[in-house]
Amino acid sequence: MIIFGTKGYLHQLAILTMVCGWCGNPAAHTLRKRVTKFTLFFIPLFPFSTKYATQCTFCGGEQQISKEQADQLLAQHGAGPDGGRGQQGPQQPGFQQPGQSPFQR
Repeated sequence: MIIFGTKGYLHQLAILTMVCGWCGNPAAHTLRKRVTKFTLFFIPLFPFSTKYATQCTFCGGEQQISKEQADQLLAQHGAGPDGGRGQQGPQQPGFQQPGQSPFQR
């Protein structure tokens, strides 16, 4: 007996501010990458489908885009794999960066 199937993975690449094509409001949009992998005995082996989409956080409208369009959006908005926040994001009071002593400020 051979057990095979698929498993989907959803990666959030960035949060971008754009004008929505559905509602027309300037709002935050999440840029997502959906990867579907072939599994054999519940072990994911290789991806066979990769899709990119943006979703408006105001109205929930979703639009499928190509890989080239996703790369272009990331480059235009200066967003990297960490969602455009950079390695050193704004520090909130009471929180410290990893490796920083609570007495260093």
